[in-house]
Amino acid sequence: MWHLIPQPEDRSIISTKWVFRNKLDEFGTITRNKARLVVYEETFAPVAKIEAIRILIAFAAHMEIKLYHMDVTSAFLNEHLKEEVYVRQPPSFERKEFSNHVCKLDKALYGLKQAPRAWYERLLKFLLKNGFGRGKVDNTLFLKSKGEHLLIVQVYVDGIIFGATHNDLCNEFSKMMRSEFEMSMIGELNFFLGLQIKQTLNGIMIHQ
Repeated sequence: MWHLIPQPEDRSIISTKWVFRNKLDEFGTITRNKARLVVYEETFAPVAKIEAIRILIAFAAHMEIKLYHMDVTSAFLNEHLKEEVYVRQPPSFERKEFSNHVCKLDKALYGLKQAPRAWYERLLKFLLKNGFGRGKVDNTLFLKSKGEHLLIVQVYVDGIIFGATHNDLCNEFSKMMRSEFEMSMIGELNFFLGLQIKQTLNGIMIHQ
């Protein structure tokens, strides 16, 4: 992720902190304990708006498409940085013999403003290379046609919702993504951005 170097005099050094979080499911049950080293910066990446998620769910209900959910594990650690970025040594993990050193990042850390942009650019290139078209209004929406069938993908930073008019396309997409990225397949979409989602044969119900 980085290598230690003497602190440059002409560069700003970004502070870091540890963030501990419990990841919950739709019932409030703890499913994962997460520890993450983050930097103090304002992040930026194209993200889907909640209205776009609702439109996607409505479209899936109309087309009788079942939606699935996957997470990209360590999404922001997948890409090398193009700029020089320096951060302070992780709290409680400082090297005493190198107290005047800082970490020059080789790969992006969570919270770094370059990180989600680098991740999105990598994902965009991968999807376009594999025959997807990107939405002109919503840059987080991707579509792929195969004959008369349609695969639709919505990206929300490191969370991905997808569904298709034929389930084989979903299986192909899941396999394709896992061949390129470290993925966590959540399964059928039932909880996303604070929405409880129940998919039935009679339609899709949303609870907030």
